[in-house]
Amino acid sequence: MLELNMDDVLAVLQSVAPQLAVIGVAFLAAILVTVFTGAKRIAGEGKRKLTHALTWIVAVAVALASANSMLMGPLKNIVTSATAEKLSLSAETIEATNKLAVDIEEEGITLLKNDNGTLPLAKGNVNVFGWASTNPIYGGTGSGSLSDAYDTVSLLDGLNNAGFTTNQELSDFYTSYATERGKISVTAADWTLSEPPAANYSQELIDTAKAYSDTAIVVIGRVGGEGLDLPTDMKADDVIYNNNSAEYDDFEAGQHYLELNRTEHDMLDLVCANFENVVVVYNGANAFEMGFVNDYPQISSVVWAPHPGQAGFTALGTVLSGETNPSGKTSDTFLYDLTQAPSWNNFGDFAYDNVEEFQVESARGTRSPRFVNYTEGIYVGYRFYETASDEGLIDYDSTVQFPFGYGLSYTTFSQSMGAVTYANGTVSFDVTVTNTGSVAGKDVVEVYSNPPYTNGGIEKATANLVTYEKTKLLEPGESQTISISFDDDDLASYDYQNAKAYVLEAGDYTVSINADSHTEYASTVVSVAETNAYNTADNTHNGDEVVATNVFDDANGDLVYLSRANGFANYAEATAAPTNYGMADEYKSTYYNNGNYDPTQFDNASDEMPTTGANNGVRLYDLRGVDYDDAKWNDLLDELTVDDMNNLIANGGYSNAAVDSIGKIRLSDVDGPAALKDNFTGVSSIGLPCNVAMACTWNKDLARQFGETIGDMAHELQVSGWYAPSINIHRSAFGGRNFEYFSEDPVLTGAQAAQEMLGAADRGVYSFTKHFALNEQETQRNGQLCTWANEQSIREIYLRAFEIVVKSDNDAQAIMGSFNYIGNTYSSAHLGLNQTVLRDEWGFTGMVETDYFSGPNYMYQNADQLIRGGTDIMLATTETTNYVTDLSATAVQQMRRACHNILYTAVNSWRYADGDPAAVTPTWMSVMYGVDIVAAVVLVGLGVVAFKRSKERA
Repeated sequence: MLELNMDDVLAVLQSVAPQLAVIGVAFLAAILVTVFTGAKRIAGEGKRKLTHALTWIVAVAVALASANSMLMGPLKNIVTSATAEKLSLSAETIEATNKLAVDIEEEGITLLKNDNGTLPLAKGNVNVFGWASTNPIYGGTGSGSLSDAYDTVSLLDGLNNAGFTTNQELSDFYTSYATERGKISVTAADWTLSEPPAANYSQELIDTAKAYSDTAIVVIGRVGGEGLDLPTDMKADDVIYNNNSAEYDDFEAGQHYLELNRTEHDMLDLVCANFENVVVVYNGANAFEMGFVNDYPQISSVVWAPHPGQAGFTALGTVLSGETNPSGKTSDTFLYDLTQAPSWNNFGDFAYDNVEEFQVESARGTRSPRFVNYTEGIYVGYRFYETASDEGLIDYDSTVQFPFGYGLSYTTFSQSMGAVTYANGTVSFDVTVTNTGSVAGKDVVEVYSNPPYTNGGIEKATANLVTYEKTKLLEPGESQTISISFDDDDLASYDYQNAKAYVLEAGDYTVSINADSHTEYASTVVSVAETNAYNTADNTHNGDEVVATNVFDDANGDLVYLSRANGFANYAEATAAPTNYGMADEYKSTYYNNGNYDPTQFDNASDEMPTTGANNGVRLYDLRGVDYDDAKWNDLLDELTVDDMNNLIANGGYSNAAVDSIGKIRLSDVDGPAALKDNFTGVSSIGLPCNVAMACTWNKDLARQFGETIGDMAHELQVSGWYAPSINIHRSAFGGRNFEYFSEDPVLTGAQAAQEMLGAADRGVYSFTKHFALNEQETQRNGQLCTWANEQSIREIYLRAFEIVVKSDNDAQAIMGSFNYIGNTYSSAHLGLNQTVLRDEWGFTGMVETDYFSGPNYMYQNADQLIRGGTDIMLATTETTNYVTDLSATAVQQMRRACHNILYTAVNSWRYADGDPAAVTPTWMSVMYGVDIVAAVVLVGLGVVAFKRSKERA
């Protein structure tokens, strides 16, 4: 069902305003002519009637033509989507997808604590406490929301399926309380937790529970989603919480969402006072403060179960019962106090105080530029905590509760490191993993590097994940030898201040295999004899097609960035909250939004208009498998008219448009990140576990299967493009979309995401890897959010995962931009990002799309600027500024380039795999064509009759 909000309706009316105006003028002219010919009988009766009749015939013809134009132009893609056939998955695909969901969650569930061997639990009766036990978190909100078209396995179902019998009286207590409370929400717009006060638990209920089982599972849930970051102050005026009722005011002043509130503490007090064996299950995707588990001796075990999708809770039962041995590893660092993270003071809403000239009025009120400063530089996540510990800035054990890459098992493992060779730029060695315990299980080989550091030199962390591999299921006593190999390019750092290139400095690099980022199994030293600066055409970094040099100097913002020099001597200054809220004049002079952007100012008078509308007889299918730079592409592109190009560029919302003249059919592109979901037709797939769960598996094979399954479902749903994977970095634990991103680490993120993309590509589905780039917070994400960061952190942290994905398969994929600005330039208009880095350096040949086109609401997206900034297609449905308006030679050249990228991606999709696909004309369009034909015949007939009668009466 097509659903449009008022902004969409207004945008539709704006988009068809020219046609409506033509219709109005045509009928007004007809009325005026009728009045005039009736009042002024200066001509004969026949001529008057002829004039009268022909005028109305012309008016009707114009009206029909304009209506046709409205449907075939701006509304074509919307109506096509809205009237699309309702497709669904086969029973076989549903079964296979649900099984994969369980496999992923089984390896993604991470055992954080297991004192006294409490887990696994014996099957039988078990008490499950916590409101989230009956209202668990299956996925994120917004783009991560799941479909109601398929069955969902609840948390209690997952336990019951594994042989546990849960206390129904407790479950009824929570559901009853929810009814009494009234509105209870698990969306990112309402942060209500709704845990019943401890006083509501009757003594009879507790006594019955104690008699039912001596074991208690306590479920703590936290949700996140698109559009809103998690609250860092639950008392803030703009936080919607517990209906703003003092009766349910559970948080103290200054508390944030990722810590226990008072009611949860009271519930734990009650449970731990009555049960000796307590297991805590954290059901959320954001790293959570779990220091409280050390305050209760009864809490012997802690399990992290990230969003499992629609079937994944089955895995929680198999893990708790021991049928599955947990093998998950944390994708993020868990801190005792999240307010001590180096990004804490520079995450949120910071408004400029001197940008009145850039304010815009929109459907959502007055909006003006915001900013966020990434002053921690490369020291994100474990890179900071490991380095700060080594430098003596922090006490590691009192700061970090669970390191990055940490996870327990029901068995034990040993890892031994073989001899290391370093030759021809490649580091190689074997790792032998042995199951030294009594239960079959899997382990992960994590390889880290600690590079040589010169005080005050290039910034370097003491721990950097280089690569990783997961073992097969090892029986007790069984060993597996895993071969590790990586290029020394992966040990290099980016020097943005001096060399302005990647540099592998001479010195000793410690390469280690670890149980986690902090715990080493074994290590060796790899000595680099001479410094290597990757700054010549025959010596580029990591296979770059051209030398990577500074592109983001303008995004530096002249900020003080965190430095390791002298033991992080500038920590307090660099990580302090902003004090300067003014945008510098040099940045204001080149700042653009729709209020001041004039495309004609950027036209080049020497540009020549390319050929358009040629009749070369080439169809799009003829270019399938043809190299991107092949001359045959020019023959096809010459056939496109300017209108063809404009329609293809402008109408990229959940599809890319048809171009009948070249045999380009409309292709369906749909949302992700853990499913396929068309927000207009309602067509959807099963929701798989979130990407945090996928990251916690540390299993590349499962990631590949994830992508393949997405591809299989795409075929059944007639989908060609997938708006995923999402690979921004967990810069802060409070990121609203952390559930759909993978990790705080770009290597883990990039490697897992690359496999998802390759799996989908195996099925001919192109993935829109997103959000490109530096989209690490939702707060003011589309409020002209200027993101300031230094080039080293941009390349090593925030672009690294994108680089891994792109270089794993440069051919015929897609990239989705982000809402934010990079420095003072909107990301989708940043030529350095979208052309210099993505295409020139990395060799990308697919298409680049905007994030959802929000022109009427936010007033900074317009196709004229974006095609000149390296973007190709607008993720637009009901907009106006998504059409190119400056049709100069400069603009048309960019339109042609953009269409080349769109068509190259489209023709290499699965829809063109079996020959030239016949474009099926939608029923509504066939009816429209029929009406046009009938109306034309009638109008011609009326014209002939009117003319004959006028002749007879003349």
